[in-house]
Amino acid sequence: MVLGLIRLIHPAPAITVTALSGALGAIFLAQEGQELASGRLALTVLAVAGSQVMTGALNDWADRDRDRIAQPAKPIPSGQVTPSAALALALAGGLLQLAASIPLGGVALLMGIAASASAAAYNLWLSRTPFSVVPYVVSFGILPLWVAAGVGVPLSRVVVAPLIVGPFAAAAHLANTLRDFDADARLGARNLAQTLGRRAAMTLAWALAVGVGLAVGIALIAGGTWQAATVGLGVIGLAAVAQGAGSAQRLWYGMLVAALCWTVAWALATG
Repeated sequence: MVLGLIRLIHPAPAITVTALSGALGAIFLAQEGQELASGRLALTVLAVAGSQVMTGALNDWADRDRDRIAQPAKPIPSGQVTPSAALALALAGGLLQLAASIPLGGVALLMGIAASASAAAYNLWLSRTPFSVVPYVVSFGILPLWVAAGVGVPLSRVVVAPLIVGPFAAAAHLANTLRDFDADARLGARNLAQTLGRRAAMTLAWALAVGVGLAVGIALIAGGTWQAATVGLGVIGLAAVAQGAGSAQRLWYGMLVAALCWTVAWALATG
């Protein structure tokens, strides 16, 4: 059952988002000359981790009937985890997020609630509609603002971040749903990838991801804010995305790598 619970939270993206948040928060604090051990960073990371637990477990709970048909090896249809246990894990994740967020103040609390509410709307409804991309853009667009509010740095520090994160989040959504394209088609889902079609969705996902990496890199170089570390991280992220051309699975995992690399590069270059 323990392995099933771990699988419920979708560990690869959950760990990536949590690690990304921790790295971003640590860079913000270091650049502001604040102590990393102040406690705010740890609470922010715990809040993000709680939201990831809630989102992953709720996703599998909401899709349990569909998974019995299309993906019977997943934790709930395979019998590793009961639906009630999945719902309890989602609730525990939500409570962890709230408990960690309350000491951080109202802004961080509300941003975390908004991000998680958007993710819940995806799981419970929007994932099966042409508007399935919207929660990805909203939740991931909020994330850098949430982290900044959590660690206590000015939101002006990351005010443009949603404009960068939005297209990348849309690409991540398409890559993720393309991995289940055939199963979604059999079940009659009408998410954005199904609406666009496999080839168009794959092309758009790859182009958006590569385009974000190139645009940010060009902007940083043109602004004279680049340095060796940022260029190196940018190239690693670009290579990770580029190798995903033609394969939704490779693109998805490449984007996880790129998200971490490019977030750290952007934070270092704009500090």
